[in-house]
Amino acid sequence: MPELPEVEVTRRDLQAAMEKSRLIEVLQRREDLRRPFPPRLSERLRGRNVLRVRRRAKYILCDLEKENPQGPRETLLLHLGMSGRILIDRIDALGEASGAAPSQPDRPHEHLVFTTETGFRIGFVDPRRFGMVDLYPTENEEAQPCFARSGIEPLDSRLFTPERLEKLFSSKRAPIKTALLDQSLIAGLGNIYVCEALFRAGIHPAVPAGQLDKGALHKLWQVIPRILQEAVAAGGSTLRDYRHGNGEEGGFQKLHQVYGREGEPCLNCGKTAEKDCGTIQRIVQGGRSTFFCAVCQPEHSTPHSAPPAAHSSGI
Repeated sequence: MPELPEVEVTRRDLQAAMEKSRLIEVLQRREDLRRPFPPRLSERLRGRNVLRVRRRAKYILCDLEKENPQGPRETLLLHLGMSGRILIDRIDALGEASGAAPSQPDRPHEHLVFTTETGFRIGFVDPRRFGMVDLYPTENEEAQPCFARSGIEPLDSRLFTPERLEKLFSSKRAPIKTALLDQSLIAGLGNIYVCEALFRAGIHPAVPAGQLDKGALHKLWQVIPRILQEAVAAGGSTLRDYRHGNGEEGGFQKLHQVYGREGEPCLNCGKTAEKDCGTIQRIVQGGRSTFFCAVCQPEHSTPHSAPPAAHSSGI
């Protein structure tokens, strides 16, 4: 499933192609994905300007101008689900006149196609159909079910603080890995980046969240935004379905230090000669694979030093 970095990269691709542009054509090829599409979706979107493309947790939100002077501002919500992705083409590159709808053959599993006045063809592709499309009055956003219990944004430094983490986790008996994946606590984190963050913070994934001291929480506060920013800068992680808008793969999967590396030497301590040390292990928590190094992330001691980052970059 695309996680926060992959959704943010997709948002930026969409922003470049769609923001401040008019939708001259909207082609809908089915009536639903995970949920039914809004009634008359194509008709309601066609001819409207996209004012802004933003992200909230793992959702992409396209703010639209009013359908008519008396109507409300509306927001188009796109959720990529398990296998969704957005593919973007220049219409000119498809051999069409600028501003005309492209005649490119249908892509497999392409369920929704937008054509912009500025000459872009934007396809929503979702093989497993766990994605979602919605359209709602912008002023009613907080009442939408997907945001009713949404947690704090980890890239918002005003909300994501050590004090807030302490408040969120102090009474939690669940393992810290499970707590970090709880979207009602922190919005947008997924399995890949939680594994990577716990490794860098030197925290065992099975430690109860409420047992973490202030030092451990401070490390999580430091490493979580940093990893997410690095992943965005690298274009996200492509493990299966995820692609950039231009069809290219992300690059952060090449920089994973623990995720998907079961049985491989730990990049932090794997050069030691001790038996059974320095190897990435895999356990299952809540039905999901967890990858960690038992040496760098001891279960019964407070972490003292985080493993170094594979690289550093900002956004």
